[in-house]
Amino acid sequence: MTLSAISETLATLRRNYAMASLSETDVAPDPFAQFEQWMQQALNSELPEPTAMTLATATPDGRPSARIVLLKGFDASGFVFYTNYESRKGIELEQNPQATLLFFWPELERQVRIEGRVERISAEESTAYFQSRPKESQLGAWASPQSRVIAGREVVEQRYQELSAQFKHDETLPLPPFWGGYRLVPTYFEFWQGRPSRLHDRICYTLNQGNWTIARLAP
Repeated sequence: MTLSAISETLATLRRNYAMASLSETDVAPDPFAQFEQWMQQALNSELPEPTAMTLATATPDGRPSARIVLLKGFDASGFVFYTNYESRKGIELEQNPQATLLFFWPELERQVRIEGRVERISAEESTAYFQSRPKESQLGAWASPQSRVIAGREVVEQRYQELSAQFKHDETLPLPPFWGGYRLVPTYFEFWQGRPSRLHDRICYTLNQGNWTIARLAP
C-alpha cells in the first residue's frame, strides 16, 4: 500500500462512541475521587495497560516532549511515577517542572488529562519502591544511562552482566543516586467521555484558591 493510499484509508476511519455519558451532576465534587472511580473501572475491565500514561514536558526553548510512563501511585497529594533523573524527561522537569499526564482507555471510550507542577518525592519513598521491584528491574535501572547515545545494545547488556555478578549475593540493590520518583501535583483535570456524533462529554476541574471549580467544555 502506498503512502497516499494509507493516508486516504486513515481519513475514512470512523468510530461511533456510545458506551456512556458524563454530566456535571454525575461527577464527584473532588477530581481525585472521580479519577479513582474511573481508574477502578479501568482495572476491573482488565485493560492491557490501565496505568500507562503519556507524560508531556517541555524543552527549555518551549518545544513539546512526550513519552509513555506508568502511574505507580496516587492520592490527594498527586500522581507518582519513577524514572532516571538524568534522562531527557528528568532534565526537562528540572528546567521546567510543569507537566501534563494523559490517560487513554479506548476500550472504555475515555481519556483523562491532568496538568500541574512536578516535584521529586523523598529518597525514602523512592528507595522503598525501587527495592520492591524485581531484581532484574533494579539491575536494569543501574545499567542504563537512560536517553544517552550509546555505541550499541551490547553496552547496556555488558553493564547489566557486570552488575549481576557484583550483586549476585544480594536480594536488593541500593537506590541509584540518579533514579527516583516524581509527583505531579494537579491544578487541572479534564475527564473526556466519547459520545455519538463527536459530541463528546468534557468535564474539567480547575483549582482556584484551594477549591475545585467544575465546568463543561465544548467537544
